Amino acid sequence: MKIWAGAVVAVIVGFATQASAQTGDATRGQRVFNQQCRACHTLEKDGAQTAGPNLHGLFGRKAGTAAGYEFSDAMKKSGIVWDDATLTDYNRDPKAKVPGTKMVFNGVKNAGQLADLVAYLKQATQ
Repeated sequence: MKIWAGAVVAVIVGFATQASAQTGDATRGQRVFNQQCRACHTLEKDGAQTAGPNLHGLFGRKAGTAAGYEFSDAMKKSGIVWDDATLTDYNRDPKAKVPGTKMVFNGVKNAGQLADLVAYLKQATQ
């Protein structure tokens, strides 16, 4: 019985560690956004569409549908609905996730920075 209980505890600790590793810090994410994303994207409601689309209201929105920006056909046809997982996958390697995207950014390769960025976007785009 002790062995089984120990295995259960190990599994729970493993899941908790994995979940906390994926939880980002929005303050650090703001730094990542400012350094790697702000040149092309705005976040404010009714903000400008620049080289990339305004990201306000991003979570829950279907990719390629933000008004006022001319998206690639690939993005419009991607079928993506933006959430934590899809933003993580896309921002890790945009060209792999949506071949034909207009986004020229190569992605955030550091998992911690990526989690931080997604945490910040979740907060800043509401």
